[in-house]
Amino acid sequence: MIKPKLQLLQEQLFLTPTKVAFISLVVGLVALSFSPILIRLSEEGELGPNATIFNRFWISTVAFALWNGFTAAQNRLSHSEPKPQVYTIRLLLLLLGVGFVMFATLILWAWSLNQTSVVNSTLMHNLAPLFTVLGGWLLWGKRFDRRFLMGMFVAMLGACILAYHDFSSAGDKFQGDILALLSASFLGLYPLIVEELRTQLSPIVIMSWCSAIGTLLLLPIVILTEDRIFPCSLNGWLTVISLALICQILGLGLYAYCLNRFSSGFVSLCDLFVPVLSAQGAWVIFSEKINGATFISFVVIMLGVYVSSSSQSAIKSEVESV
Repeated sequence: MIKPKLQLLQEQLFLTPTKVAFISLVVGLVALSFSPILIRLSEEGELGPNATIFNRFWISTVAFALWNGFTAAQNRLSHSEPKPQVYTIRLLLLLLGVGFVMFATLILWAWSLNQTSVVNSTLMHNLAPLFTVLGGWLLWGKRFDRRFLMGMFVAMLGACILAYHDFSSAGDKFQGDILALLSASFLGLYPLIVEELRTQLSPIVIMSWCSAIGTLLLLPIVILTEDRIFPCSLNGWLTVISLALICQILGLGLYAYCLNRFSSGFVSLCDLFVPVLSAQGAWVIFSEKINGATFISFVVIMLGVYVSSSSQSAIKSEVESV
């Protein structure tokens, strides 16, 4: 039997499914690290936080609709249309849930970026692994081995080092930090729901629903709270389009893809790498200082993720990831 060219190429490059998922996770995290930068640029330019996230959602929805339409047309031409997906009540509830969770996460995060630094907001926002592990245990009965939990708490300790420094040195940022922490609680639920959906749906379908639901939920809020809904300059449009294409489609799309191979707890834990790249961008664009506590926290976070990655709770078995 002749193997497909893509499979042969993967074998030649030693790209196992786990390695492909890992590369996708890294690229997705890099893409997501641009999110706080682009949100801040939009908010400092023309739009409020609600309008910024609304444009992120509706542009993503249009892009996913075009992608799905192109794929459907391609399948019809090749006479290889897939079997229609059956949407059960449980599946619809999960899709509604993932849309609401992402809507709440991004709105709370956008509000926090108006009231605290990019580094602090991003780090507090990415304390989500704690909520992911607790939510997985309470909702789905998931179990994590001792090595994974040890690595998680080491990474969380690294996050707390930076959080403590910001709390002690900038009391006026407290409200923004609380909003970012609330966004983290919703973000912690996101990989849990997507992990369940990935057993039946592709990342494209999941993100299409997520973006469409977020658009519908945010539309009345934007109309009531924002003076300007859409950008009025080329730079404004480039910012929100980049936010949608890079962060929503590429970043979250690859994030969802990885959850078919890695556990939700491990993927959520890797979110703590996002502040490393976001801090560099904030230093270049906004001249936000990077202090010694920041570097120490990053090293501790990376150590914790490394320990967790070597546990059995990080990678799914072949049966689970099919």
